[in-house]
Amino acid sequence: MGTAIQDVIIITTGGTIEKTYNEFDGSLENRGTSIKNRILSKMRLPYTNIMVYPLLSKDSLYMTDEDRALISATVKDQMQRGSPIVVLHGTDTMHVSAEHCFKEIGTPKVPVVFTGAMIPMGFDDSDAAQNVTEALLSAKLLQPGFYISFHNQVFNVPQVRKNREKGTFESF
Repeated sequence: MGTAIQDVIIITTGGTIEKTYNEFDGSLENRGTSIKNRILSKMRLPYTNIMVYPLLSKDSLYMTDEDRALISATVKDQMQRGSPIVVLHGTDTMHVSAEHCFKEIGTPKVPVVFTGAMIPMGFDDSDAAQNVTEALLSAKLLQPGFYISFHNQVFNVPQVRKNREKGTFESF
């Protein structure tokens, strides 16, 4: 009797976690999702089937109410599958989008875990791989609800915010 393989849905919206460096002009920006190649391909996930849904490719400082409505509608649609959801999001307004989903949906049918990164993938001191790994595991273990998983902590939405001085998130 083996361990069942569980589906986890990843919805990508952009943010630092998905920024890529352009060596020709020195820019660092969102150019579409790279999560599958840059993080997931390096993980050992024999009991997890990842389904990636690229939704947006935006810095969260530029997210609009329409973007948040799209994120919320996508979460609502994807949760019908019955699988945990991880939302990759920029950290500057991640709590705003998570709260928007919480207000629109209430308690979801599955755990919905938002995460991001302070330092982009590809940099030696990036927190992207750690945060994605922890969010994936959290999503499989938590009860249905909205959460932010960041730097080895899980926070309940809506009582969470970014602490810019410490470069992480905190409950309030």
